[in-house]
Amino acid sequence: MIRYALPLASLAIVAQPAVAAEIQITAENPVIELSVTESVTADPDVADLSAGVTTSAATAVEALRQNSEQMERLITRIEALGIDRDDIQTSGFNLTAEYDWDDTTRQQRFRGYRVANRVTVRLRDVDRTGRVLDALVEAGATDLGGISWSIDNPVPAQDQAREAAFATSRARALNYAHMSGYSEVRLLEVSEAFSQSGPPQPMFRQFASEAADSSVPVRPGRVETAVTLTVKYEMVR
Repeated sequence: MIRYALPLASLAIVAQPAVAAEIQITAENPVIELSVTESVTADPDVADLSAGVTTSAATAVEALRQNSEQMERLITRIEALGIDRDDIQTSGFNLTAEYDWDDTTRQQRFRGYRVANRVTVRLRDVDRTGRVLDALVEAGATDLGGISWSIDNPVPAQDQAREAAFATSRARALNYAHMSGYSEVRLLEVSEAFSQSGPPQPMFRQFASEAADSSVPVRPGRVETAVTLTVKYEMVR
């Protein structure tokens, strides 16, 4: 093994204030600016859904106690389904006073307190979505939220969409150049943005007393991953 000893002076680092560098791109010929979006569809492998528990009582303490008990049963059931606790997240909590309108006195009449607690659950086995919805209702969920579908690792789909968007943007810019009497284009600038979306999903509201005997039918459809490129090309001879 060969070791090199460097003089201490050569290791000294002088701190300098950070200065943002701005690069100015110059062009001698006309410039084309395009915004191109290409998308790739794939089967989703992640489903996000929400479940809530709502309770009402004469006092805030009692409403909170009842809600905490029901939510604890709900979370215990979710974990019993094999869902990791890191994939269970409280997404909303609300304590409000409730009033009824008295037509006789023309005044509001205090009725009690209402507590609403909601958790978001991430399922990494989308085939179990229907069974999980059933289990949530059976465990005491008083309402269920809409389902959103996604891809856990969108990078491969993003790469495909990016390649397609870049090829499209260059071909389109070259077409403009040819129509303008130029033979080629030179890339000056490129920026990108990502988006991922699935088919629109309805909002579910199902109370335990209305639960069906069979599993809720669920169709995940396909998830679309899109890349939008904003590019600038210079027309060249």
